[in-house]
Amino acid sequence: MKPPKSSVTLNSFQDLQILLEGKSFSLPRFRHPDHKSHEDEQSPELEGKLFSKAMEGVSPISRDNFIGRSFQIELPEGPKNKDDAETLLKLKNLVRYGTGFNVSDTPEYVEGTGYHVHPSIAGRLHQGDFAIQAHIDLHGLGVDDAKEIFEKFLRWAVITGKRGILIIHGRGLSSPSEPVLKKKVIEWLSRGLWRKWVIAYSSARGCDGGAGATYVLLRLRPVSRRLKRGRVGSGKSG
Repeated sequence: MKPPKSSVTLNSFQDLQILLEGKSFSLPRFRHPDHKSHEDEQSPELEGKLFSKAMEGVSPISRDNFIGRSFQIELPEGPKNKDDAETLLKLKNLVRYGTGFNVSDTPEYVEGTGYHVHPSIAGRLHQGDFAIQAHIDLHGLGVDDAKEIFEKFLRWAVITGKRGILIIHGRGLSSPSEPVLKKKVIEWLSRGLWRKWVIAYSSARGCDGGAGATYVLLRLRPVSRRLKRGRVGSGKSG
C-alpha cells in the first residue's frame, strides 16, 4: 500500500521531531476495509423509506391467482363409484380365485333330466349336491374312439353301482362351428340305450372342468316301459 501523501516535506528525522513536538499537523489514519463508520450504518426508518421507494408502482398479487398448499379431498362415494368398486372387486376375485363365476349363467351351460325327474335335480347336480364317484376323460379323441370308451365306461359304472360320474369332453373351442364331442356326449346321454339309466346331467362346476365336462347322475335300475309312457324329462343345451 502506498503511504498517504502529505503537504509537508520532511528532509530529516530532526525536522520530523520538531513537527511532532509542535503538534503542527496530524498523520493520516489508516482505515481497515472491513471497518464501518457511523455514516455507513443506516437506521431502520431509512431502510423502510428506501424499500418503499423501490416498490413504487408495484401492484400486489391478486388472491385469485394465489396458489397455496394443496390438499387431497376425498369426495363421498356415490352410487356409481360404489358399483364400479364392487364390480372391480368381483373381477379381481374371479381372476385370482375363480370365485363368483357361475357356469350355469353362460351360453355353454347344458342340463337335462330323465323320465319323470324334476328339473331342479339337474340344478342340484350342478351345485355339487351329489358325490362324484368316477370320471372319464374323452378330451382330444375322435368321435368314434370317444363313443367306444364312453360305452365301456357307462357299462362299468352301471354294473358297479356308481351313481355320480363325470365325463370330460372339452369345450370344443377349436371346432370351426360347434363343440362336436360335447354335443355327441349329450346326445348319447339323452337318446338311445343310456337314456333309461340317466336321472339327470348338467355342466360341471369350474373346479371340475366347467363347460368342458358334464356331471351325470345314474339310476340303480333302468326305467321300465310302464314308466316310459309317462312324461319325458326336460333338458336344455348351449
